[in-house]
Amino acid sequence: MATKKASKKTVKKASKKAATKTTGKKVVSKKTASKKAPAKKAAKKSARKYSPSAGKNVEREMREMKQGKLKSGRSGKKVTSRKQAIAIGLSEARKQGKKVPPKKS
Repeated sequence: MATKKASKKTVKKASKKAATKTTGKKVVSKKTASKKAPAKKAAKKSARKYSPSAGKNVEREMREMKQGKLKSGRSGKKVTSRKQAIAIGLSEARKQGKKVPPKKS
């Protein structure tokens, strides 16, 4: 395995040398051309997406779901999904005007 890798490297080097001799220009490898400059991160102080009180709403809904008391909107069926319980908690927080990002869809 190691001999195959070594032979591939020598073949690449030889082909690069041949290309520079015939054209007279340097060949840029794909690896160096595809590198991007590191993105600068914005220096923000802890900007929260969700307010602490919105988190409390979600906690309350999770507790109700675990106890089997959480019901979905119109149908009134029992909620069994964790994601659905979180969605209900966030929805109620939005209705109360707490800091919660808008729905994606």
